[in-house]
Amino acid sequence: MFRAVGRIFRTPDLRRKIGFTLGIIALFRLGSFIPSPFVDYSNVQVCLAGNQQTSGLYELVNLFSGGALLQLSIFALGIMPYITSSIIVQLLRVVIPHFDALYKEGQSGQAKLTQYTRYLTIALGILQSTTLITVARSGALFGSSTVSECSQLITNDAWYAILLMVITMTAGTGLIMWMGELITERGIGNGMSLLIFTSIAAKFPTALWAIEQSKSFEVFLGVIAIGIVIMGLVVFVEQSQRRIPVQYAKRMVGRRTYGGNNTYIPIKVNMAGVVPVIFASSLLYLPALVAQFNTPSDGSAPAAWVTWVQTNLTSGDKPLYMLLYFLLIIGFTYFYVAITFNPEEVADNMKKYGGFIPGIRAGRPTADYLDYVLTRVTLPGSLYLGLVALIPLIALATVGANQNFPFGGASILIIVGVGLETVKQVDSQLQQRHYEGLLR
Repeated sequence: MFRAVGRIFRTPDLRRKIGFTLGIIALFRLGSFIPSPFVDYSNVQVCLAGNQQTSGLYELVNLFSGGALLQLSIFALGIMPYITSSIIVQLLRVVIPHFDALYKEGQSGQAKLTQYTRYLTIALGILQSTTLITVARSGALFGSSTVSECSQLITNDAWYAILLMVITMTAGTGLIMWMGELITERGIGNGMSLLIFTSIAAKFPTALWAIEQSKSFEVFLGVIAIGIVIMGLVVFVEQSQRRIPVQYAKRMVGRRTYGGNNTYIPIKVNMAGVVPVIFASSLLYLPALVAQFNTPSDGSAPAAWVTWVQTNLTSGDKPLYMLLYFLLIIGFTYFYVAITFNPEEVADNMKKYGGFIPGIRAGRPTADYLDYVLTRVTLPGSLYLGLVALIPLIALATVGANQNFPFGGASILIIVGVGLETVKQVDSQLQQRHYEGLLR
């Protein structure tokens, strides 16, 4: 293992790619601490030092931005607008035939889809930055905080100041998107994923230190031990797959024989990744948002339904919240897998190139069999996602950690997934040069 790591730094090309990637990551983290124009940096630090926490969707955005959201920095929105636009463009393939046709065109069509994703990212950046500034001006960014500084985060409420802040945060989102593409082209690959990895990993020391400060050292060691076990189990499930054998018939083209080889279709246990967790978190934030807008500003008692929503659907340690969160993740897992994996399309491609599953007729029976296997495999995958997503909420109720508890939820799924993909990228590049990878 250490010899393989030594080979990485003895290879000039690979060493240059890793150095370039680390440089971009350093610039990305630096931008997370540079405040936007007309933001009172001292007041923001007072609110952060008071352990004030936001909730709901902003908690997720703050996680993906590496804490830049609550600091109202130039990179406050992080990579979240790009993630959202990528998911939207992927879902629109089912609704808009033109998008599906572009996807099937190959590299040229997917380049156009990437361009659409960039345009949508900028549009979402404008929308989200406007919403963020509005929430910061209203004093609700840090929830129901009693600190007076948390309602005085913006030093200038003039229209030109708000416009400049929107332009700055949107430009920061565009710059992050460009950085991710640079890492993909000139670095070790997986640029956007590595930036998300960096943002989440940057929150790990703070979250663990908060647990160590609020609880005993024994509890801290217990959390570390449980976290290592959880990480090992997540790695095991993320690498698990159901391999469906496929055989290709031999074909004579002129004097040459094509086909006749055996391969398989890998169906991962967790095909949906972290997307269902994002969907469920966003959807559960809507009732709290509606209740917040219907709360009287004069201090009078709110309506009964508003009180019920604020009691049961705003805090992650409530049983009803956990149950709805778990069920929504299961439902969104099936929904997203059904969109991203089309058994009929796979069966048609196999039939076109002379492939078949042993014991299954080509065509419609193959599509039905793939759909049957996919449904069976998705069930444990959805349960696994739901249980992993509940870990931060259980930690919130037992250990007293916040909902950004590092060993669970979206954070652990992204950390493990991106880590495995990055290791595979470095391993493949090592094998091209030394015929030996990181792991033998």
